[in-house]
Amino acid sequence: MSQSNSKFKTQNSKFLQLNSPSLYAAFDVFPSRKGAAIHINQFSRALFEKMNGGLLYVLGNEKMPLYQIENNVEIVRFYAPFNNYLERAIAFSNRLNALIVECESSLKLCHFRDIWSGVSILEREHKYKTIFEVNAFPSIELIFTYNIAPETLLKIREQEKFCLNKCDQIITPSHSLKEKVLSYGVRDEKVTVIPNGANILKSAQRPVDAPQRYIIYFGALQAWQGVDVLLRAFARLADLRDLHLVICASHYSRRAKMLEKFAEKLGVNERVVWRYNLNEEQLAPWREHALLSVAPLTECSRNIEQGCAPLKILESMASGVPVVASDFPSVREILADGEHGRLINPDRPGELARVIRVLVQYPEKLKEMGERARKKIEAGFLWRNSTDKLIGLYEAILDNRKPQ
Repeated sequence: MSQSNSKFKTQNSKFLQLNSPSLYAAFDVFPSRKGAAIHINQFSRALFEKMNGGLLYVLGNEKMPLYQIENNVEIVRFYAPFNNYLERAIAFSNRLNALIVECESSLKLCHFRDIWSGVSILEREHKYKTIFEVNAFPSIELIFTYNIAPETLLKIREQEKFCLNKCDQIITPSHSLKEKVLSYGVRDEKVTVIPNGANILKSAQRPVDAPQRYIIYFGALQAWQGVDVLLRAFARLADLRDLHLVICASHYSRRAKMLEKFAEKLGVNERVVWRYNLNEEQLAPWREHALLSVAPLTECSRNIEQGCAPLKILESMASGVPVVASDFPSVREILADGEHGRLINPDRPGELARVIRVLVQYPEKLKEMGERARKKIEAGFLWRNSTDKLIGLYEAILDNRKPQ
């Protein structure tokens, strides 16, 4: 794709002050409550611990500093008032190019989450090792949010292929997503599955304003998350007048306003509690004291073709809360139907309502499911398990060994 105007090629900020043995780059706002930011926090910390420091390059907003130093890590945030997604992505990539020029001589390992970072890291001759952390494919995801021309999607897919073929190693959070990566012609031994994780937290006091009985959805509000399906299902539970639905959205957006109006139209808004932009300390009590958590992912290419590994499922299970989730292969890698919650057909509010109705009538069974769910996380889905595996991958790459 063509480059954007040269005036956005760099962004005014301080020159880098530290030698950077490593780089973690992500076209995501950081920090935030979104799942991507939680993942970035865990994996970038592992990288900088292993490499004794480095450079974190991410998106920011008008409230965040463009440059800061935390111990031996420099954080550079890209922020520019682009309304066009692709213009912003290209400008982000250009800024990364300029940063790499400053620190290339000291770089030994680069870890990136997206093709906009990957092209800048991989297109130059380099001595550093590279890891592509594939959590999604823009050629699949962007069509759900933006009106992108077919020829542009083709160019994006070519950049995906370039990054997959050019990098040294690839990470995916699920075996389902690994299968999608392999469909690009990538060798199996080049791809390592490192699942997302969660932490077991200390018990928190019930929120003072929490309803007595409630189910919870938390996370982002994109169409593929299926919050509209959940609202339709909840409307079918009107006779359970003491049951509330708590929706903790990671941010307020136009989509949130639409969903609030939809809840009003369905006549359920009085029994829906809306919370926005809660940090983990604020969210944890709401999650822990819910009867169950819902992940009503929709049946679309975003969730089927590339798979998904929602942190909301892992975090709910870690809190001892059973989960009702759409039945996709990537979800089955985490959640067993009847053991840690229930798996249901996507996009069927009637079925979702029936499952919720049955589950909330048996609180003891819910408690047993929640306990099994927490044990499942403790047995293999803690963040430390994921980061230990990641550090082992770093060591193998740096030593020119085949990853285990």
